[in-house]
Amino acid sequence: MKTPFDIGVTPDADGFLRCIRREGEPRRVHLFELYLDPEIQQAICDRYGVLEGLDPGGAHFELRRQIRLQSFLGYDYVRCGLDGLQMPMSTRSVDDTAAMGHDAGRQFEDEHTGPVATWEQFEKYDWPDPARASTEPLEWLEKNLPDNMCVMGNSGYASSIGFGRFFKSLSSLMGYETMCYALYEQRDLVAAIVSRVTAIYKASLDRMLEFERVRLIVANDDMGFKTGTLVSPGDLRELILPAHKLMAQTARAAGRPYVLHSCGNLALIMDDLIDDVRIDAKHSFEDVILPVAEAKRLYGGRIAILGGIDMDAITRGSEAEVRARACQTLEACMPGGGYCLGTGNTVANYVPVDNYLAMMDEGRKFGRG
Repeated sequence: MKTPFDIGVTPDADGFLRCIRREGEPRRVHLFELYLDPEIQQAICDRYGVLEGLDPGGAHFELRRQIRLQSFLGYDYVRCGLDGLQMPMSTRSVDDTAAMGHDAGRQFEDEHTGPVATWEQFEKYDWPDPARASTEPLEWLEKNLPDNMCVMGNSGYASSIGFGRFFKSLSSLMGYETMCYALYEQRDLVAAIVSRVTAIYKASLDRMLEFERVRLIVANDDMGFKTGTLVSPGDLRELILPAHKLMAQTARAAGRPYVLHSCGNLALIMDDLIDDVRIDAKHSFEDVILPVAEAKRLYGGRIAILGGIDMDAITRGSEAEVRARACQTLEACMPGGGYCLGTGNTVANYVPVDNYLAMMDEGRKFGRG
């Protein structure tokens, strides 16, 4: 198998989890991404023959593919969860203009209204039943995942919606505009939606935690934009953060770290997230909001800091610029531990593959003399 990397890396789930828990400075750079877009995955597999010898028609091909690809890239985990927890939303499609665009176009949620904007719609909505969701992928990974890897509990492979989307589910089910009005005019409906979503995610979390190979839980719940939170910090404290606190308590009681991925400026609720919710790590950083090196300085003594190679930098920079940025970030964030290298958000299909691999290569080289 060809490789774009000068230095080999063997997965080390134990070391990865020690890094997330801030248990000393790691022996090497560990990596973290919420996910890689399918087009990026396929491009790497095709270029380097990652899937040689795997039968596309064989049983559990997608899971075997993920293990092979994640190991090749140097990750210590695969992402998995329950399948069958989709919540239908109101969406609009546009052409995907990325070089490796989605064939079906890009989907955007309708910000004006959603499928649960009234009490009548709440009662008629087809809420997913976590008791009926499939754990079959987790069952297979429990027995077949290499011993040096773990499962990052998030979403199943048949779903990209993720886990722990309390604010995102509320704003998507109601529509952001409708939700903002409802916070004043139908607050009981808002609370009912959050309560229903919390029950769904709590039951699904309980089922994920039955699997020993699930060794960390990652919630992805975008709560901010460039200059602040998407609703008032007070509303988040009353309606949303208690749900995250319940998930964090449940995960930590089972010995699993609770990681939050959230885009946007969360400065006004960071102390709540750290001291009350008690997240173990935060992911998603953007230079125009809070550069990752500054986040490490501000919060690195209390939580782990993950990713942060700005999406604009990795997308529009040259390979040399990406390498320099990765090195600068590692020099600032690695001392003391509690940092994993990755992009500021996800490896989207508009990220040049060579730039992504350059970032990863610098992570392998860092501290190797």
